[in-house]
Amino acid sequence: MTTNLVLTVIGDDKPGLVESLSQTIANNSGNWLESSMSQIAGKFAGILRVSIADNNVDRLISELNSLSTQLTLVIEKAEGVAATSPEQTVELNLVGNDRPGIIREISSALSAMSVNVEQLNTECVPAPMSGATLFKAKASLKVPADLALEDLQKKLEQLADDLIVEIELE
Repeated sequence: MTTNLVLTVIGDDKPGLVESLSQTIANNSGNWLESSMSQIAGKFAGILRVSIADNNVDRLISELNSLSTQLTLVIEKAEGVAATSPEQTVELNLVGNDRPGIIREISSALSAMSVNVEQLNTECVPAPMSGATLFKAKASLKVPADLALEDLQKKLEQLADDLIVEIELE
């Protein structure tokens, strides 16, 4: 049998952090399955999923924890996924002038409609002509099968008008 571990990592950004993680996982016969990592504000941060034989789990966790001089780690065993109702995946793209509260407002509206945010990437960039700061967000959403996409679109369009942002669903 195998166990899936989900790791979150953060540390000062420097060369070799991914290599240290991958070497520790490989040395313990683990399999690096999926990850999302990036450098942000001088820090390296990421999340990854590893599968490993049950009899190697404790040793891998111990060796990962020995990396604590380089990285702060949180390690969780991933349990089986509970059966859920059918869903559809929708991509959301948002662009607007940066201001506090955009993600709070969008996530609140999505939560109220039982829409799950599966992935979210945001950035602030200078606007091409004015140089003002633009806020951009891309999200992958799981929409319940019983929620009409037209209703989701309508709610987000109302919110976009209030926030003065552009929102597209794909």
